[in-house]
Amino acid sequence: MLATLRIKNLAIVTDLTLELRPGCNVITGETGAGKSILIGALNLVLGQRADRTLIRTGADHCAVEATLEAGALGSWLGAFLEAHGLEPCDGGLLTLKRTLSAAGANRQFINGSPTTLQTLAALGDRLVDIHGPHDHQSLLHPAKQLAILDAFGSLESTRAAFAALLQERQAHEHDKAALIVDERTYAQQLDMLRHQAQEIEGARLRADEEAALLEAHARAGNAARLLELAQEALGILDGREPSLLDQSGALGRALQAIAQHDAGAAPLLACQQQAAAQLRELHQELSRYADRVEIDPARFAELDARLSLIQSLKRKYGTTLGEVIAFGDDARARLATLESRDAELARLNGELAAIEVRLNESGAALTARRRTLIPRLSKAVQRQLADLGFAQCHFAIALEPTDATLTGTDRVEFEFAPNPGEAARPLRAIASSGEMSRVMLALKTVLAAEDEIPVLVFDEVDANVGGETAHVVGAKLRQIGRKRQVLCITHLAPVAAAADTHFVVTKRVKEGRTSAHIDALNEDARVEELTRMLGGKSDAARRHAKALLATPRG
Repeated sequence: MLATLRIKNLAIVTDLTLELRPGCNVITGETGAGKSILIGALNLVLGQRADRTLIRTGADHCAVEATLEAGALGSWLGAFLEAHGLEPCDGGLLTLKRTLSAAGANRQFINGSPTTLQTLAALGDRLVDIHGPHDHQSLLHPAKQLAILDAFGSLESTRAAFAALLQERQAHEHDKAALIVDERTYAQQLDMLRHQAQEIEGARLRADEEAALLEAHARAGNAARLLELAQEALGILDGREPSLLDQSGALGRALQAIAQHDAGAAPLLACQQQAAAQLRELHQELSRYADRVEIDPARFAELDARLSLIQSLKRKYGTTLGEVIAFGDDARARLATLESRDAELARLNGELAAIEVRLNESGAALTARRRTLIPRLSKAVQRQLADLGFAQCHFAIALEPTDATLTGTDRVEFEFAPNPGEAARPLRAIASSGEMSRVMLALKTVLAAEDEIPVLVFDEVDANVGGETAHVVGAKLRQIGRKRQVLCITHLAPVAAAADTHFVVTKRVKEGRTSAHIDALNEDARVEELTRMLGGKSDAARRHAKALLATPRG
C-alpha cells in the first residue's frame, strides 16, 4: 500500500506529508483547496508528464516522494528492481522520488538509485491506478481489458502456455529465415563463415595468453637496454674499485672492532651482516638475470607478429580473446548448420508444422474459454452499474480475432451505453468523466480480488451522482478497500462517511502566502466536515452527518 506521499513546492503546497492508511481513504475540502494537487503529485511521482509551471512561485524546484510497503507487492518487484539495476527495498519499503527544476533539470529515483523516466513510469503502472480525468487509466487499454477478462477466469496459465508456443514458433521461423537465401547469398555466407572459422581456429588462441605475450614482447624489445643496465648494476656491486661488496666488507670489519670493545654495538654488526648477505644474494640473482637476457631479433619479430595477429582478430571478432574464441565456435556451428541446409530445413519445417497445430489448438481453446467468461463478467459489471445509478445501461465485451500475439489471437474491447436506445461504444470513447469513473468503480468492485494493482485512486467518482447512489458509491469504495488500498477525492458526504480514514485539505495564509495543508480527522472533526459538505452549520445538517457516520458500513 501507499504509506506516505510528501510534496514540496508544488503549486500552493509548500511542504505537505500525507500518511495514508489501509482500506478506503477519502480526501475532502473546499473547491480550490488543493485536492487536485495530490492527484497531480501522484502522477508526477509515477512517471507521468511533468508541467514545470506547477513549481511554486519563488521556488527553484519541486519534489514529490512516495513510500510504499513492498511486502504485499509480490516477487515481481524484486525481479523488476534487479533487472533495472536498482537497489532492493530497505526495511520492506519501496521509495519513489521525482524532482523538477525551474532550470529544466528532471530527476527521478527508485530506492535512492537514479533511474530513467521510462523505468519509473513502468513501475508506476504496476503500483497505482488513477481513475478520473487523467491519463493514468490502464483499464481503458484493450490489452489491459483482455488481462482483466483472463484474470476473471483465472486463464493466466492457459495464456502463458500459448505464449510459450508462439515464442517457440518465432524462434524456429527465425532459424528457418536464416537458411532460406538465394544461392549466391548462400555461397557468400558459406565462404564468410569458413574464412572466419578457419582464421580463428588457425590462430590457436588461448584465452589467457595475451598478458604473457605483452610481457615477453616488452622484454624482448628492450633486451639490449636491459642487459646494459644489468651489467652496470653488477659493476657497482663487484666490478669497480672500491666495489659495493668490498665497502660492505670494510664496514663489517669496522663494526666488528667496535663490538669487541662495546657489547652494546652487537646489533649494529648483526644488521651489517644481514645487509651484506642480501647484497651477495642480489649479486647472484642479478648475474643469473643477466645470463637470461637474450638479444634475439628473431624472437622479438615472432612475438610482434603474434600480438599483431591477436589485435587484428580482436578488431574483427571481439574485445577479448575469450570473445574471439566464442565467435569462432559460433561460426563453426553456423557453418555446420548451413552445410546441412536441406536436412536442417526439413527438420525445421516438420517441427513448425507440429507447433502450428498445437498453437491453433491452444489459441482456439483460449478463445472458447474467453467466450464463456464474457457473459458472466458483463452481467456482474452491469449489476454493479445498476447500483451506481445506471439502471438501464448496457455493458458488453466485444471479442474479435486478431493476429497471434503473446496474449492469444483475440482482441477485447469493453463497450458501454449508459442510456437505453443508445449504441454501446468503446469505454475509452466515453466523454463524461463521471460516467467513466463509475464504470471503473463497477469493474474494480467485480475484480477487486483478481486485480494486481495495489493502490486505486478515484477522482470525481461522484460526478453527477446524488441521492441513494452516493451511498452505494461509498459502500463500493469501502468494499474495494477490503482488497486494495483506495484513495478517493469526493464532494459527497455519503461517500466520505463510508471511508475508513478521512482527510481534509485546507488553504491557509501566512505572511501573505497561501499554502495547502492536509489533516486526518478524528470522529468529531469528521462530523464537522460532513456537516459542511451537507450544506452548512445547521443542527439538521449536523444530525444528518452523525447519522451517516453511525450507518453500519460492514
